[in-house]
Formats: sequence, structure tokens, C-alpha cells
Amino acid sequence: MKKLLNYFLVMMLVPALLLTSCKDDNDTDPQVGDFTTLSDYMVNTGYDLPALLEGWVIDPKPIADGGIVDVENECTIPGWTVFDIRNADDFNSGHIKGSINVSLQNIVTEAQAINDIDKILVVCYSGQTAGRAVMALRLSGFPNAKVMKFGFSAWSNNSVFDKWSDKTANIADGNANWVTTESPALPVNGFPTWTTTTTDGAEILAERVTQMLAGEGWGIKSDLVLDAPADYSIYNFWSNADYIGYGHYTGAYEYKPISLADDIVTAMNPENDNLIYCYTGQTSSFIVAWLNVLGYNAKSIYNGVNSLRYDALVAGGSPHWHFPYHEYTYEVTE
Repeated sequence: MKKLLNYFLVMMLVPALLLTSCKDDNDTDPQVGDFTTLSDYMVNTGYDLPALLEGWVIDPKPIADGGIVDVENECTIPGWTVFDIRNADDFNSGHIKGSINVSLQNIVTEAQAINDIDKILVVCYSGQTAGRAVMALRLSGFPNAKVMKFGFSAWSNNSVFDKWSDKTANIADGNANWVTTESPALPVNGFPTWTTTTTDGAEILAERVTQMLAGEGWGIKSDLVLDAPADYSIYNFWSNADYIGYGHYTGAYEYKPISLADDIVTAMNPENDNLIYCYTGQTSSFIVAWLNVLGYNAKSIYNGVNSLRYDALVAGGSPHWHFPYHEYTYEVTE
């Protein structure tokens, strides 16, 4: 009888053990990281936007004027790794001597492949796409990466490289959708909703930087916004004096600084198209890349207010394009 009872108890325990074993073997759901996981990591590692904006762009002036260009040595840039992210045909037709042609999508891996790389200068057509590249580099451990101001458009007096002059305009002058009113109060919104299969902040950041670099549609033309500003959440990255003085899109918020600290970033609308604009579109492209990494649907208004009130910016001495900007020599690939 005792043997029968023991047999019965064993038979009762076997299914329980099997169930427990199956649960342990299949219970592989990883912990999930989200916006808060990433934002906490970025704040703790110095990747909040105000810190990243320190010295992010440089005007390539001659060394004799305190700049970086050695005009006595074929207009090279000693001590810098120069990445040119224009397409191959345009790069071959003219580029800074010693620069390396890379794609935007591969710029981080290209930098990681170079031993002891330190100062990085990124060149594009106008200085706007380069903002995305430099944000990716800075978020990937290259704090000395910088945008070359106004891109290759500013390098020589050859108008074939000028991608800026035909983008300057005054279409906002007298337009009913351009006003000089005070800013509406900043809204308060929730954070973007997304998850990853890791809670490691560095891994999440690397993954989202890669996604940002592969993303398209990160910019929008200023005239489309001027036609219907109410269709967007628009943010002006200026001081109050310029926000009022030069005017702004109807309904645009004055939004400076933008930061994860104290949840200032909650002014962004995670459900809408968030448009950032500045004087030239260079700063806004840099900011938009950061916001895209965080998961916001954000776009930069191309060419900034240079495409809206160019003459006013010139008269006011605010950042504006002019041609030629510099008059350096360049190398051609035969």
C-alpha cells in the first residue's frame, strides 16, 4: 500500500515539474525599454540638447584668421577628418583636398573604423543634412564632430556648387500667416510611445541613431508651411526679440531652450508633425535629428527664415547666406 501511495505522489508531481520546466524554458520575454529609459540615459551621459549644441558648427575661416583652413597648403584642413556626404558625382566634381566621401547612413560606422579619430568636419550641400550626421556622431561618442557652415556651397566662388542663393526669398513679407504677436503658451504633452527589446541605454541609443540616419522626409519647404500653418505644430528656435522682431508663422511657439531637463521637451506633440525652424535651417536640422532619435515626428523647415524674410535678416545682421562666402580652391577627381 505504501509503495502504491508513493507511486501516486510521484505521478502527481511529474506534470507539475513539466509545467514549471516548460515555463522556465519558454519565459524569454525580455525587459522592455522605452522613451524614459532612453531619455534618462541621455541626460546622465551628457546627451541633452543644450550640451550637444555647444560648438556644433564651424565657419571654415583661414588659419591666419583663427580658423581651420590652411590656404597656403592647397586649402586643406589639417588635424581634421573631413567627411563629405554629398553624392559621388558631386564630390568628384569638386571637394576639399583630403576629404572622404561617405554616405549619411554609414557615417558612424566610417568614423568608428578610423583609429584615433578626433576632430570631424562634416560637409554637405548647404549645412543642413550635415546637422543630422553630426548629431549622429555626437550621440555615438564623437563629441568633436562639427557641421561646416553652409556646406560646400560656401567653399568656393564657383556658382555650380551654390545650392543656397536660389533658396533665399521674402515670401513671408505681407503674408497674413506671418505675424508679430507674442508666443502662445507652450503646450504640455505626453512622450512618444515606442519600445525596444533591451533596457540598456547605450544599446537603445545606438539602435535609434541608426534608425534616424536611415529615415527620410525629415524636412519641409517653408512655402508649404506658410500656406497652412495650422496643419502643424510649429516651433521657433530664437530669442524673444527676434521672434517678435522678424515675426513668425501664425501659431508658432517660441521654443528655446529645448531640453529633457524638467520635461521641457513635453511641449512637443507626439501625435502631430512638429516643425522646427531657425535662421538658416542648419540649427533646426541638428535639433530635428535629436528629436527623431527620441521618437518624435519632427521636421526642419528648409533654409529657415532665409527662405521667408531674407532681406530683413540681412538688414538686421542675423545669420544669412551670401555668395561667394569663401573663395578656396578644391580638388577634382578625374
